[in-house]
Amino acid sequence: MKPLRNDPVLKQRRRELRRDQTEAEKKLWTRLRNSQFCEVKFFRQYSVGPYIIDFYCPKLRLAIELDGGQHALDDNRQYDAERSAYLNKQLIDVMRFWNHEIFSDLEAVLAKLAERITPPNPLLLQEGARQTNEECGSI
Repeated sequence: MKPLRNDPVLKQRRRELRRDQTEAEKKLWTRLRNSQFCEVKFFRQYSVGPYIIDFYCPKLRLAIELDGGQHALDDNRQYDAERSAYLNKQLIDVMRFWNHEIFSDLEAVLAKLAERITPPNPLLLQEGARQTNEECGSI
């Protein structure tokens, strides 16, 4: 039986994707690596079943996908929907961000991630994203 996570067959492809990462992936990875974001460990190019996820946190069962313009095409949207459905069946939540969001407002992307990662807190509702940023250690 094939392993569900980090299938050895996909190892070389995962390495290639890490070596040839996009500029958006590089930019986000500088903020996620080494458990520096909300003290949560993320992995780059992690495979689950037949799919390779851009960033994955096993503890939270959270996948982060960065999408370029090609993902707006009908065929790619269909593929992304099937991929997300597969991951959801594995009890993995998927968050998607457009590359332009990473470049234009990385702090907003990180705030959305922080909202997903941190438990609901009544103070967050009063103090907004500034509290979220402080809670996760200067996003």
